[in-house]
Amino acid sequence: MKALIQRVKSAKVSIEGKEYSSINKGMLIFLGVEKTDTIENAKKLSEKLVKLRIFENENEKMNLSIQDIKGEILVVSQFTLCGDCKKGTRPSFDLAAPPTEANKLYEEFVTLISQHEIPVKTGKFQTMMEISLINDGPVTFMVEK
Repeated sequence: MKALIQRVKSAKVSIEGKEYSSINKGMLIFLGVEKTDTIENAKKLSEKLVKLRIFENENEKMNLSIQDIKGEILVVSQFTLCGDCKKGTRPSFDLAAPPTEANKLYEEFVTLISQHEIPVKTGKFQTMMEISLINDGPVTFMVEK
């Protein structure tokens, strides 16, 4: 399971030109689910991300978590994170989980995050989306579990 995390001032998902969901200050998480991922991966990743200290404290040091700042999270499924670009010029998606399995783990991941009393919004699984964001920093991390 791979998560590309961006610290944002705001972010939104639009589908067919209409706003679907949005957040204010917090994290935009692009989530890729691989064939070998399990519920245990979702649990470990969700625990890691809610505690990840990527927000600045009063001394401008990254020392605060999403919980500390009472931020929001927007989770967007993105199977292309599972793409392998090592060979040739066309990505291989052999490592990506099939849609049915990926959706189950994506939904479980969202549920696990929301259990920490963090407001969570989502994109729409297996849908063409437009993502708008104001990156705060910029601050971007890749986390894998």
